[in-house]
Amino acid sequence: MPTRPCDARGVSSTAAVVLTVLCTVVCASPAAADDDLRGWGYLVAKLEADGVPAAEVVVSFADPRVPRFDGLYFSLAPREPASLYRALLRPASVAQARRCRHRWTDALADAERRYGVPASVVAAILHVESGCGHYTGRSLLLPGLARLAMANEPANVDANVDRLAGDDPAVALQVRARARYLEDTFYPEARALFTVAARLHVDPLDLRGSESGAFGYPQFLPTSFLRFGVDADGDGRVSLYDMPDAAASCAHFLASHGWHPGLTVAQRRRVIWQYNRSDAYIDAVLTIARRIDTPESAPTALVHRSVKRHVVAARRPAHRALHHTRHRAPTPPAAEHR
Repeated sequence: MPTRPCDARGVSSTAAVVLTVLCTVVCASPAAADDDLRGWGYLVAKLEADGVPAAEVVVSFADPRVPRFDGLYFSLAPREPASLYRALLRPASVAQARRCRHRWTDALADAERRYGVPASVVAAILHVESGCGHYTGRSLLLPGLARLAMANEPANVDANVDRLAGDDPAVALQVRARARYLEDTFYPEARALFTVAARLHVDPLDLRGSESGAFGYPQFLPTSFLRFGVDADGDGRVSLYDMPDAAASCAHFLASHGWHPGLTVAQRRRVIWQYNRSDAYIDAVLTIARRIDTPESAPTALVHRSVKRHVVAARRPAHRALHHTRHRAPTPPAAEHR
């Protein structure tokens, strides 16, 4: 059966999933989707019950730019390999991160003064997430978030149980727990997307970013934008595509999750884990931040296309699966996905 990749970071989140995506999710056709509203009836009903205007929801999911829901295949134990970030640690990439730090000195310094997060750490995250704003994604946010939010739709769950568990009841329980986790993680993001659109005075289908629903320089998911977005330049709006706001919002996220001066390396790792629940991601961010703070020993040539290709690859999800909780979605406990 033909499949197409679906970014659900791991949910990065970060990152993000993030990404992620903090996880390996494959969009396919596990079962015949409900004909109601092109297969989106389950999600549309939930959104309407939560107070999203019915007309807005129906119009959005009837739009031909939103593909019909034909099912979501997911895995039980997603992992991000260190190789995903290897290219970002090469000299050319680190040189680009240093340039980011230098170019946006004022915005990064202001974020550090406000929230106590080193400018090098924020610059490293922005570099890993979006190449310091160069590659923020062109996908419509709604379809990616909506597809992940449909993980627990009854027919979709049954299809994944048949695929992953067979006759093993213990595995079937894990599959059902994983489906609930994905719904609990991404339904709030799909719901929040409508709030973000209203706040920005745009159509929900005008919002673009990664395939897993993260957007802006720091690749926030919608709930993180609403909780941690900062109007650092005082223009009366929060824009994750303006560096002062993006840097301050990223630092605000980290500070709100426990970052403060004097943290040990282990404590720093625990904070960044909330941004993207991936050890490989955390290793990359801290390594790049350390190298940004270290004088460059020799000139390096920036291989723009190579760096771009690997930055984009490093963001699927959702760590961004489940990529950001964060911004990207957290990594699930063994039994429920994360």
